[in-house]
Amino acid sequence: MRLRASRTLIVEPPLPEPLAPLRDLVANLYWTWNTDAASLFERLDRELWQETGHNPVALLQRIPAATLSRFAVDDGYLSHLQRVLSAFHAYLSRPPLCVINGLSATEPVAYFSLEFALTESLPTYSGGLGVLAGDHLKSASDLGLPLVGVGLLYHEGYFHQHLGPDGWQREDYRVIDLSEQPLAPIVDALGSRLTVAVPIDGRTVTAQLWRLDVGKVPLFLLDTDIPTNGESDRQLTGRLYGGDSEMRIQQEMVLGIGGVRALRAMGVDPAVCHMNEGHSALLGMERIRTLMTEHGATFAEARLPVSSATTFTTHTAVAAGIDLFPPDLVARYLGEYAAGMGLDRGALIGLGRTNPGDDTEPFSMAMLGLRLSGFRNGVSKLHRMVSQRLWESAWPTLPLDQIPIEAVTNGVHLPTWVAHEVGDLYDRYIGESWRDDPANSDWSRIAAVPDEELWRVHERQRERLVLRARQQHADAMMSRGRSATPRGSGGVLDTGTLTIGFARRFAGYKRATLLFRDPQRLAAILNHAERPVQFIFAGKAHPRDEPAKALIREVVALSERPEFRDRLILLEGYDMELARSLVQGCDVWLNTPLRPLEASGTSGMKACANGAIHMSVMDGWWWEAYQPGLGWAVGRSRLDDDPEAQDAFDANSIYDLLENDLTQSFYERDHEGVPGDWVRRMKASVSAFGPVFNTSRMVAEYATKAYEPAARSWHILKADALAAARDQARWLDNVRSGWDSVRVRELSHARNEATGLGVTVTIDPGQLTPEDLRVDAVFGPAGPDGSLASHGVARLDFVSLAAGEALYRGEVPFTEGGRQGYAIRILPAHPNLHDPFASQLAHWA
Repeated sequence: MRLRASRTLIVEPPLPEPLAPLRDLVANLYWTWNTDAASLFERLDRELWQETGHNPVALLQRIPAATLSRFAVDDGYLSHLQRVLSAFHAYLSRPPLCVINGLSATEPVAYFSLEFALTESLPTYSGGLGVLAGDHLKSASDLGLPLVGVGLLYHEGYFHQHLGPDGWQREDYRVIDLSEQPLAPIVDALGSRLTVAVPIDGRTVTAQLWRLDVGKVPLFLLDTDIPTNGESDRQLTGRLYGGDSEMRIQQEMVLGIGGVRALRAMGVDPAVCHMNEGHSALLGMERIRTLMTEHGATFAEARLPVSSATTFTTHTAVAAGIDLFPPDLVARYLGEYAAGMGLDRGALIGLGRTNPGDDTEPFSMAMLGLRLSGFRNGVSKLHRMVSQRLWESAWPTLPLDQIPIEAVTNGVHLPTWVAHEVGDLYDRYIGESWRDDPANSDWSRIAAVPDEELWRVHERQRERLVLRARQQHADAMMSRGRSATPRGSGGVLDTGTLTIGFARRFAGYKRATLLFRDPQRLAAILNHAERPVQFIFAGKAHPRDEPAKALIREVVALSERPEFRDRLILLEGYDMELARSLVQGCDVWLNTPLRPLEASGTSGMKACANGAIHMSVMDGWWWEAYQPGLGWAVGRSRLDDDPEAQDAFDANSIYDLLENDLTQSFYERDHEGVPGDWVRRMKASVSAFGPVFNTSRMVAEYATKAYEPAARSWHILKADALAAARDQARWLDNVRSGWDSVRVRELSHARNEATGLGVTVTIDPGQLTPEDLRVDAVFGPAGPDGSLASHGVARLDFVSLAAGEALYRGEVPFTEGGRQGYAIRILPAHPNLHDPFASQLAHWA
């Protein structure tokens, strides 16, 4: 028999008056990236801090009153508290570092994501997508950008990972105790819980709202686990990525439709919405529906301001990674909702297809997001090209390199991921500006750090990692009924050995087992008498990805072989806390995806920020970041048609690098025991990557490239009851009807030694006017066969209209020698047209 409580209640020991400010600090996730603030809680009770998973709310609930009384009269602690409190209030009140016209607290950017990784004690994230979302919010706060987050509050979050005796992953879902989280319920003017209704399959699902403060940025979370909902609806916010396609589309309705309704219920009318992947694509539909209802507009009229004010970020490099739904399922859940906007089944399903008329194509939420956005981007320069190829068929009138998908390379929130001691070092030599505005800090000053000082700091980080990994590995082996059987009394791993980390989501294309292709050669590398190497693996597989689970089991089995067991381990329970330990303590970060399937890969950025050196296939961010001397490139850039041959080539490349470059550089020491060449590589890497691969730069880039133009267009098109949008919708109808009547009559050019090439185009506008047309010269290097690589676009000016023919003229500024070419492109033109490619109209001469 299990005893159950008749009632439960939350009891919090009263804080002594001198410690009362701790409540303010607990209520804001500022402590998750301010290590000085986090150390306040750790000082109270180090063991309890670890036991609660670094959760200050739970810590203050459980800590003995006697402990609080003791610290209430500890002058050193109170001084520490005041220092942190002053810094916290100064942070909240300082002027913004990034000012964007058209945004404000009531008209901010609304950033929608299905997952947010903010702290390990709130496991509502699965991997890189959530980590990127959490870091985005933190940097928006640092920059003072008006931005709010919107997501779902999962009561069981994502699973905790355990490995069975056979190394097979087991998923353990635990109910998150909301009373132990810094969550605040949203209430209305009368003090009642604020809720929103979402229509789902003929019924109404109600979601209550919570607020989580991330510095200056509020994150609003929707929660359907309330008594007024049926049991199945309460489970919609049960688990992240739980259930089947039917569960997923309902979760995405709650996020997209419910999220927009939640913001409006709180008096927030976002000027810009940012979709972090296609999970929130339905927000576009709900914003359109709202404008239609408020202004009596048509779908086409309301769509213009919404799409112009929406940003869509794709993280997917393969079609298999995209949310696809059967048309019948979409029609069932969204058919009635879309009919209220005047859309029949065909029109609705067509919005989520690359070819709206292809009845065999499933419905893609990512395609819906792309269609309802005015700015679309991949998460690295290489990923942009991959995404353009992936979505090429959606823009059939454009060549591949002009598919309207931009690149905003991901970054990481440096204060969250940089170790405390390393951060102190940066404070002294770079200046504290690196914490809030790293993109504009002078990272070259890292060269002034004495080699020995930097090396000793890094050695301490490695030692902490190895000691922690030993203990965790021993505990895990014991729980699986095994013995770690260390070679020496120190246990597995060694604090002075070259340590390489491989930690990420386990998936086939990431090739976690590539390292083991030649076990005999690998064993010789790991156990070299003078230059040994050791590896620490970590990572989860998706609960339904059986092949990925098999990869984890394979790594575990290999790690238990006698020749590997002291030099190679896999740590279970991968989360933000373990990730921090790994990126802070490893010497080298290894990444081995099958190119070009890694969209970005931010874990390497975190490691480099801590002084680790990156070793990776030329994919994701590394494709644009790598320079000789700053890290190591694995394999070759081009792909072999035979995956087996590619694996063999890349594995041999890793072995060659380990046997020669890495181990030689790491173990060659001066009289102080410092590896001079290695430390120079560390400094060069930090100096080159620190100011670029951070979310401060990334968010500022979104602000200037996407948010500011979007906010400007939103205000123009929405003004005067959508007057400009209605005018543009009528104009678009006219342009579409007359587009096929446009003809290019004559094309000529003349060389101008001063400016390049003068180009003249004569066009018959047919049923349209010259003002309806934008004429561009797309130019760049050309092949002998006439193929053209687009390197630039020169807009031609309208000169005159005579005898029904319009003359356009302009200059093409060729800046390179060799064979060059240009092509004439005609697009629709309107003063308020935010995205000329959205119409999918284009002519080529």
